[in-house]
Amino acid sequence: MDLLTVIRDVPDFPKKGIVFKDITTLLQKPEAFNFALNEFVQYANAKGIEKIAAIESRGFIFGGAIASKIGAGFVPIRKPGKLPSKKISESYSLEYGTDTIEIHEDAIRSGEKVILHDDLLATGGTMQAAIKLIERLGGIVTGISFLIELDFLKGRELLKGYEIQSLIHY
Repeated sequence: MDLLTVIRDVPDFPKKGIVFKDITTLLQKPEAFNFALNEFVQYANAKGIEKIAAIESRGFIFGGAIASKIGAGFVPIRKPGKLPSKKISESYSLEYGTDTIEIHEDAIRSGEKVILHDDLLATGGTMQAAIKLIERLGGIVTGISFLIELDFLKGRELLKGYEIQSLIHY
């Protein structure tokens, strides 16, 4: 299935000059959603993982479904102030400033194999911060999956040494 045909471009969102890749059009089509989900499930099954960790918020859409399908635990990685228990955080650089993500301290046990998931790979900063969180807890990142990869932003270069699955490339 050509998933490129079910992604909507939204020009000038969230700011002028950006062409936002809107995945809601893919999610509205059960055949496209299931096709993408099955691709992620095959990838995860081949890794023998114990947890799927996904980044807020669009990463949760597929992350939870993947975990459910393969019988793995699901771990949310969130923006500050959203997780209720003890957590660790990691900050990362943006074009103008910094941002932070958090994970519960007890979300990953030492030695657990984890796949990280998010909807889109752009510059790679958010995923690099997520990797650091997983590894600080003793987890082993055995793969990273994305629905979309914006190749021209070269985010993959920031994630060298990790296996990456991307279903759609721009």
